[in-house]
Amino acid sequence: MTRSYSKYSAKDDLLWLILRPWIFIPRVLYILLTFIFLFLRILFQGNSKNKNVQKNLSKYLFDVITDLGPCFIKLGQALSTRPDLVRQDWLTELTKLQDNLPAFDHKIALKIIEEELGSPANELFEEFPDSPIASASLGQVYKAKKNNSYLAVKVQRPNLYFLIRRDVVILRFLGTFLSPLLPLNIGVGIGEIIDEFGKALFDEINYQKEAENALRFANLFKENPNIFIPKLEKQFSSKRVITTSWIDGVKLRDRALLEENNLIPSSFIKTCVISGLQQLFEFGYFHADPHPGNMFALKGGNADCGNLAYVDFGMMDTITNSDRLTLIKAIVHIINEEYYLLAEDFQKLGFLTQEQDLQKLVEPLKEVLGGSFGAEVGNFNLKNVTDEFSKLMYSYPFRVPSRFALIIRAVVSQEGLALRLDPDFKILKIAYPYIAKKLLTDNSEEILDILLEVVFDKKGQIQVEKVESLFNILFRDSENINSDLIPVANAGLKLFVSKKGSEVRKNLLLSLIKDEKLEFTDAKKLLTLIRDTFSPLNIAKSAVQNIISTV
Repeated sequence: MTRSYSKYSAKDDLLWLILRPWIFIPRVLYILLTFIFLFLRILFQGNSKNKNVQKNLSKYLFDVITDLGPCFIKLGQALSTRPDLVRQDWLTELTKLQDNLPAFDHKIALKIIEEELGSPANELFEEFPDSPIASASLGQVYKAKKNNSYLAVKVQRPNLYFLIRRDVVILRFLGTFLSPLLPLNIGVGIGEIIDEFGKALFDEINYQKEAENALRFANLFKENPNIFIPKLEKQFSSKRVITTSWIDGVKLRDRALLEENNLIPSSFIKTCVISGLQQLFEFGYFHADPHPGNMFALKGGNADCGNLAYVDFGMMDTITNSDRLTLIKAIVHIINEEYYLLAEDFQKLGFLTQEQDLQKLVEPLKEVLGGSFGAEVGNFNLKNVTDEFSKLMYSYPFRVPSRFALIIRAVVSQEGLALRLDPDFKILKIAYPYIAKKLLTDNSEEILDILLEVVFDKKGQIQVEKVESLFNILFRDSENINSDLIPVANAGLKLFVSKKGSEVRKNLLLSLIKDEKLEFTDAKKLLTLIRDTFSPLNIAKSAVQNIISTV
């Protein structure tokens, strides 16, 4: 039997529930009483400076959300990625929310499988266990066997569509009244935030949509030998059941577990971060829930890049080309400590209103981000900066646009995962060389514009120190010092002689003129920098390293 799912509609779903007062009133009263007790505790303890009080309060918040069920657990997970909505000192407890609930009755799971797939589980599969191997907020997973291969069969919790539809409506209804009473820096209507949450959750409980996501994601990484996506078994999948090949790997939970299985933690960190950057800055389509339970370390690979498997594609999202390019600019502006330009990036992305005086934010941004890098960009720690930035967002008129909620969730989750495997991990140790290489090798006009902004100032003069910084990050902070020399040299040469390179050639010529006189000092510095970086010896080393890496 195929169950029909509707798209989320705030107006229609509210009308649907109001017409069912026997459902609406008892649930509202229960949730309202729960929130009243929570509010009273926050009222009396929320401003306490005692760390133990705040710790117990955040734990109580965690217990309340868990008790209210799957919809509220998902909301808690969403809130844990929103520093503009929740106090920073509560975020730590909320990030602990996992998709782990008691399993529902096995007989009900078997009934759902038969309804959805047309036959009993013991007829569909050679082996089907008597209990699930894992249980999550929206479903539970069985390890079945078919044609001598193991499969992961995920069965949705019963009546989930009704429960989530009911609770999303009530969340919106109560949230409108409770938002003025809560210590939240909203910056946007609570209804808009819950609408965003409802749309994402309605998509996530449609396993046919998840199947489409899995196929799309697998196609993006089909040429990447280090990324593995489980194969979808279409004949055993529907809207409430999804079946894929079984992943025989190790969850990325902690360093000791990987080492016990003779796996190198750092190799999986690099694969994880690089694949995440590709999703955001190349594909524009990303896995929005990369927590340790959704990523597995596999055998194979090498000490530099381990083999990594992604699972669970219910929460996916896209990023527009405009936002993608602005984010790249923002990273460059952070590295170059150009805080007014960074504020402009935030404004363009929608984090600040068009009326905001950006000059007032220069010093706060400098205070938060200015000391983040130390002697080298590799010292940048996103977790520390995120903690400080969440305080900035609470004090200044920042807001997180709804389209960025899942991006923030993905980035913060990914760095948190990496820090769990390596407490000394620095995300920009990997991320900025990636951005630097993209600037130096991508031949798109949009990336060329960003590169020109780095190389030339507003007066058209060469910024040798910024070009040198770009080279330093790519060729000296990178673990594989010489591996990118040849690609960058080839891309640079092709660009310079191409039609697109006319802007570069024009700016180089104009930069030689200062006060109506020819001035070659900066040009000489730039040529010296290029000569030293791309010396015959370095090119030879790069060629050898590339040959070795392909053997």
